[in-house]
Formats: sequence, structure tokens, C-alpha cells
Amino acid sequence: MIITKERNNGSLTMKLEGRLDAVTSPLLEEELNTSLDGVNDLTFDFSLLEYLSSAGFRVLIIAYKKMYGQGTLKVINANELVQEAFRLTRVSDIISIS
Repeated sequence: MIITKERNNGSLTMKLEGRLDAVTSPLLEEELNTSLDGVNDLTFDFSLLEYLSSAGFRVLIIAYKKMYGQGTLKVINANELVQEAFRLTRVSDIISIS
């Protein structure tokens, strides 16, 4: 997986390319641990994300918990399969996805 970060004042966009699964989720978790100071708007751009596993959902929930009270978190440009996985797992109830 490739992670591209774009920071603009208090906003951070992380564009993920490839697969977010058990192998790659520790990389995203590490990036989040070092990137969220001063961030009040976190956006994940999934336009190039091909696959999202339960391990990926775990990292997204961790990010949600870190951002809770600090700012907002949203997912944009998710393909239909990823959007359906969000709905089925009900993660879309807590994380905005489009």
C-alpha cells in the first residue's frame, strides 16, 4: 500500500493506494500515530484503494477514536465494494463515507 499525505493547516488528507489489510494496516496505524498532532480534519481518500479488510476497519476505528473530540474524520471517493462493506459492518454509522 502507498500512503500519500497532504497537510493544509489543521487538515490532513491521506490517500491510500492498493490494499488495506492485515499486512498493510500496521503501516497506516504507524502513519496515524505520527501525523495527527494539530489535525482537526482528517480525510481518507480511497479513490485508489482496491480492498479493505477487517484489519483495515480496525485502524479506521482507532483513527476515529483519536479524532473524537479533536476534530472530524471522513472517507471520500470509496468504490462501491468498500461503501457496501461500511454499510454491512455499520461503520458508516460513525464514520462519514462518500
